[in-house]
Amino acid sequence: MKQYVVDELRPQDYEALKKYLDKEFGPAEMDGIYWIPVAAELLADIQRQHAQCRPHYLALDLDQGRIACELLVRTKTRMRCDCIQYATERQRNWLIELIDNIFNRLGVMS
Repeated sequence: MKQYVVDELRPQDYEALKKYLDKEFGPAEMDGIYWIPVAAELLADIQRQHAQCRPHYLALDLDQGRIACELLVRTKTRMRCDCIQYATERQRNWLIELIDNIFNRLGVMS
């Protein structure tokens, strides 16, 4: 699995991130997994065509020592579909910028 990972989080970084993610994306559905919706303008052509599969998400896994973001764009409505695919360069860059902005806003790892 392709991922964007930031490790060696301090306990206070973890707590700040958890609080922020809970507020912005709802409480983790299971064991620190958050679903980050991908904006419609970022969807690849096939993802735009699959209206029945929307919304599309990137999964983020937060635990005590790290945050790992899967680079697989998926849907909650299906396990297999042609629209479930690795993030495009634009989607990947958007996710990394999102994480960087959250870290900056919260003073994480500063």
